[in-house]
Amino acid sequence: MALEDLQLFIQSNPNPREMKRAVATKMFLEGCKHREIQVILGIGSGFISKWSQMYELLGIDGIRLAHRGSVGYLSAEQHQAVVEWLQSKSAWQLDELKAHLEQQYDVVYRSQQSYYALFESADISWKKTQKRNLKEDPALVEKKGNYGLARI
Repeated sequence: MALEDLQLFIQSNPNPREMKRAVATKMFLEGCKHREIQVILGIGSGFISKWSQMYELLGIDGIRLAHRGSVGYLSAEQHQAVVEWLQSKSAWQLDELKAHLEQQYDVVYRSQQSYYALFESADISWKKTQKRNLKEDPALVEKKGNYGLARI
């Protein structure tokens, strides 16, 4: 029965780390030697022992990843609303996004990366801020020499 549970779990296409744990455990329970499993999966002997023991103690739950991440500050609907708000604007500023989130949702992120992730979700590059996309409006570009300097 144990091998059938493992096989079903492997076929359910779990996270790659969970998959490696399950395959190593299954191979061990089928009688493969540690050295064979190590060569095939590129893992250490301790990995095989640890996850085989966890499987024996807790079943499939012992192989699953324990950490599932934290709950986000914004709900899925709020996140989508912020993305739509960003996409509706013609110019973006990080401070404006921070103020919007604080006023509308009472959210202040500890890390700048969280704000950058919102820009990325809206398909906006936060690395270079500019009022307009020069590629879309060639009338804004004045070429000087070979440098292609822009005048806005």
